[in-house]
Amino acid sequence: MSTISKKICLIGDYGVGKTSLIRRFVDRQFSDKYLSTVGVKISRKSIELSDSEQQKNITLQLLIWDIEGSTKFKGISASYFQGAKGAIIVGDVTRPESLENISEHIKAFSKVNPQGKTVVALNKSDLIDAEYLEKYCQLYSFSDNNSFVSTYASSAKSGTNVDEIFTTLAHSII
Repeated sequence: MSTISKKICLIGDYGVGKTSLIRRFVDRQFSDKYLSTVGVKISRKSIELSDSEQQKNITLQLLIWDIEGSTKFKGISASYFQGAKGAIIVGDVTRPESLENISEHIKAFSKVNPQGKTVVALNKSDLIDAEYLEKYCQLYSFSDNNSFVSTYASSAKSGTNVDEIFTTLAHSII
């Protein structure tokens, strides 16, 4: 069985839950304590994927770059995106301004990695009504963008769609 390593980035405004999504996926943990990421933190997780074309299993080691969130005054350094095959663009459904910045984050990533794939995570979905969630999922579906794969309503707290986000991105970059 072969192991392949691929770099992916989690991108979004500050406080949207990027670190929490990674902790839920990698460590199966959640904490309500807010920890601001300074610069970048790199985590690793191996997942098994089946390659239907070659009818064999592949071990994919994800090198997950947790990139500090942007603010109005400070953009994300594009150098962090270098060499990434995919990105999870995270927005907080309780903060509309973070959702409005999703398309800018996709553009910034795609500019550095034109062949890269993006998945959108509308995080903290456990904090709003289902009817609003459905509208957000439709509104933040970027099917006109070649790099876009899918949009998920997620919750790092409950674990909703966390594995699906990472697995979908993993399948799209193989």
